[in-house]
Amino acid sequence: MATLDLDTSVVENAYARWAPIYDAVCGPVMLKGRRAAAAAARAIGGKILEVGVGTGLSFDDYDTTTDITGIDLSAPMLDKARAKMASGRYPWVQSVQQMDAHAMSFDDATFDCVVAQFVITLVENPEQVLSECHRVVKPGGRIILVNHLYSETGLAAAVERWAAVKTRAMGLRPEFPFARLQAWSQSNSESILVERRKLAPFGIYTLVTFERAAALAA
Repeated sequence: MATLDLDTSVVENAYARWAPIYDAVCGPVMLKGRRAAAAAARAIGGKILEVGVGTGLSFDDYDTTTDITGIDLSAPMLDKARAKMASGRYPWVQSVQQMDAHAMSFDDATFDCVVAQFVITLVENPEQVLSECHRVVKPGGRIILVNHLYSETGLAAAVERWAAVKTRAMGLRPEFPFARLQAWSQSNSESILVERRKLAPFGIYTLVTFERAAALAA
């Protein structure tokens, strides 16, 4: 049985503690997934929103063909991102803002692409965040997710269910199934599942892409 969704305050407190060591600990672990998501976003180009930009680990994965805006709930993580921006190495990063992804302040259809790396399984209400991502991306634009997704069957699933309880206070949720993403997309007439791909080398992470279709004619 899947455990309950995370509480926003738990995640915010957890990542305040993670901020000082996040790059050193999580950078190498998330490298393949992070680069795969950024490569998919670069193929689209234009205005890109990074949801859960954190300390700005992904800044190196973009270039001048992109115009990056980042949001995150954690002020300590964003302090790290702003220090990277101040170095002058990332002219393609326009701004990072403290913002709750459940209720973004951006206008509808603002971005060509929305990227959420290792985020959607951590938010309090994943479906609401997906709907917000869908709202702020332009018709024809894409939502790119990368995450570890619940194995659902076998020994791996049993281990993930056990770990779910143990890691909740760390702001983690290892038992999140792809079925929730699929169900959200199927309930939205303007959402198209474009890709679901396990990433090399071990298939630990999955890249999932949705496209916002043009509204159906009345």
